[in-house]
Parts: sequence; structure tokens; C-alpha cells
Amino acid sequence: MNKLSIYSLSLSFISLMIFWIIMSGLLTFIHIGFGVVTVALVMFVNYQLKTHRFFHDDMDDLSELRITRAVYYVMWMVVQIVAAGFHVAYIILSPSMKIHTTILKFKTDLPSAHARMILGNSITLTPGTLTVDIEGEHFTVHSLDDKSCESLVSDKMPREVLKLFQKDERQVIHEMQIVKVTEPGS
Repeated sequence: MNKLSIYSLSLSFISLMIFWIIMSGLLTFIHIGFGVVTVALVMFVNYQLKTHRFFHDDMDDLSELRITRAVYYVMWMVVQIVAAGFHVAYIILSPSMKIHTTILKFKTDLPSAHARMILGNSITLTPGTLTVDIEGEHFTVHSLDDKSCESLVSDKMPREVLKLFQKDERQVIHEMQIVKVTEPGS
């Protein structure tokens, strides 16, 4: 069983408390107190899960995550989500527009299972794209149209995820193939 570091536990506690405060919207003593108790309880219940390795390349703790880069990544993702949301709204409001839905399959070269999980969740959070399957390093992604999957085809989003864990700049996506494209009007 791997021992969790104080750094990792502290970072988890702080991030869960921030989430609690944002979601509750109240800064009264009683709400903060309930938040501390709830977060402590969640961390206690999940402690056994966090100490086991489910993948051979799991990180032991969050010390491999570049925190300053993570702050940038969250802001970058918010911009991507908003821009993609406007694009999807444009598609919805333009019913005569021809849509080419696409299924993409590709292989990634990311340093850990955590990095692949972040990429998969980032794809799904972005309107117009959905991570259908992740099997090891192989991803299957559904895209509403060509513009929705631009950041994957150009390798932009996967490189941003890589920068969360490493400083080097390299290609992340390999073996990209378009499995299915629907024809306009079908």
C-alpha cells in the first residue's frame, strides 16, 4: 500500500473545500464547519482507494502535477468550453447547416493514467465532443462537426494536458483515424 503525502492530502482538502464554498455560496461559520466535516469524511472514506494502484502508471501523489500550470489549464479550459458552447449554439440555431458528425480514434503518449483521465474529461467537458471510450492509450471520441474536434486534430488540447505534468513540448496524439463521418442530410 502506498503512503499518501501530506502535500497530496492538503491539496485534496483545499481543493474540496474551495469546491464546497463555491457550491454552497455561503461563508457563515456553520456552513464552513459543515464543509470541513464533510470534506474530512469524504477524504477518510476515499483514503483506501487513494492508496491502491489501479494502473501501473498511476501517480503516487499530486507532486508530479505542475500546480501553476494547472491554474492556467483551468482558465484555458473555461475559455475552450465557452467558445465551444457558442459554436454548438450556432449549430442549433442554424438548422439548415450541414453537420458532419465524426468518430475519431487515436493513440496518446501521455505520462500517466491521470493525464489520460484529464484529457478524456476535458474532451467531454467541451461542448460538441464526447469521449466514448478510453482503453489504455487508445481514445474513441465523438465530434459534432469538424470544428468541434479541431483542438484534438491539431494536438492542442493533448499538449496542454501534457504540460500539466512535463515541461517538454512534443506530439501527444498518434495514429489518428476518422472512423465514421455522416454525410450531410443523412
